[in-house]
Amino acid sequence: MSGIEKGLIALGVLLVLLALRIPVAYAMGLVAAAGIWLTVGEAFLFTTFATTPYSVAADYTFVVVPMFVLMGGIATRAGIIADLYTAAQYLLDRVKGSLLIATIVAQGAFAAASGSTVVAASVFTRMALPEMARFRYDLGLAGGAIAAGGTLAGLIPPSVAMVLFSMLTAEPVGKLLIAGIVPGLLTMAVYIIGIRLMVAIRPDLAPPSGVQITGRMKLAAVGRTWSVGLLMLLVMGGIYGGFYAPSAAGAIGAAGVLVIALAMRRIGARGFGDALIEAARISAMIFLIVIAGLIFSRFLVISGFTGELRGYVLGLNIGPVGFLLASMLIMLVLGMFVDSVSLMVITVPFLFPISQALGIDPIWFAVIVVKMVEIGAISPPVGLNLYAVLASAEGRMTSAQLFRGVLPFIAMEAVLMALILMVPGIVTWLPNNM
Repeated sequence: MSGIEKGLIALGVLLVLLALRIPVAYAMGLVAAAGIWLTVGEAFLFTTFATTPYSVAADYTFVVVPMFVLMGGIATRAGIIADLYTAAQYLLDRVKGSLLIATIVAQGAFAAASGSTVVAASVFTRMALPEMARFRYDLGLAGGAIAAGGTLAGLIPPSVAMVLFSMLTAEPVGKLLIAGIVPGLLTMAVYIIGIRLMVAIRPDLAPPSGVQITGRMKLAAVGRTWSVGLLMLLVMGGIYGGFYAPSAAGAIGAAGVLVIALAMRRIGARGFGDALIEAARISAMIFLIVIAGLIFSRFLVISGFTGELRGYVLGLNIGPVGFLLASMLIMLVLGMFVDSVSLMVITVPFLFPISQALGIDPIWFAVIVVKMVEIGAISPPVGLNLYAVLASAEGRMTSAQLFRGVLPFIAMEAVLMALILMVPGIVTWLPNNM
């Protein structure tokens, strides 16, 4: 049996296990264990399972994962995110569709304090959706905007998705984090333009609020957002300026937001404890999936799947663009049924080596992968952000409304992907000039 056949059988079994609702980490671990045992025997299997978990968990570089999650948890519980949304809402009060645009702007700023897309979607559903319902906004479009805006946390640093890509490929995490800034800001701009066009064509989607916001209220609201600016300076300023490594930046950001929250008297022992528990739970889930994914990718290597697939793809002479389009199609289809972290762990270990053999810039490829993963997070029927919105909406909308409302944002993402493919400098310019 060829390596490609072994790999395809393993992937097929994995998808069957996932369809049976077996957690992805356990499914990948079981398939990898069976594959390694059948391919090279139990000695290599035991060695792999004994060494891989420790080598991942003991890598100091990846301490950024729990630190970034903790930073977002504290910022949310301290009301810093609510301040952001209020400021954006007040500043844009005279703009058509102001609450939708304010949600996108605030989520972009929130992305600088949290690297989790699901957390962003959940937080802003509870915060923004009641306001949009009060002013008779189309709830499907409102939910779609919240779900799509949550994906900004996958690009704008600190991004857990970029750290995860670094864990899977050993690419420098600092460059990966910086590379997400321009695409993230561009995504925000395209969303805002798209919302403006939709509201201009269909004013009933977002009726005027009729609420008068004074200049003094706007200044006061903006003044309360100083904490986010300070956090961005601490985290990204330190990385870009070379004052400390990304691993240290995560700890500095978490400590910084805690000091800010305490100074503002907005968090107590219970809130901090809840943030710690949330960070530990999410980080443990991510690390478990990554460890299982790395063992699974090791099986794909020793079975010959990765090497044979690379040779087969190179033999097709489809070139870098053809490979990227094929990779995007694979991730788009899988992203409709598999969550974001699992999608990266399943696909990156065998797609990344092929991309390097074709001479594709690794940082550019990373952003393309993360963008496709985030598109998967808002793609029906199993987009993770969609269900985070539905779970937090408390029955205000149906899944059919939300699926319909998110479609325009998926179309905007298609435009963004075309831009990134045609102009790689959108991604590579900033990290290359660090």
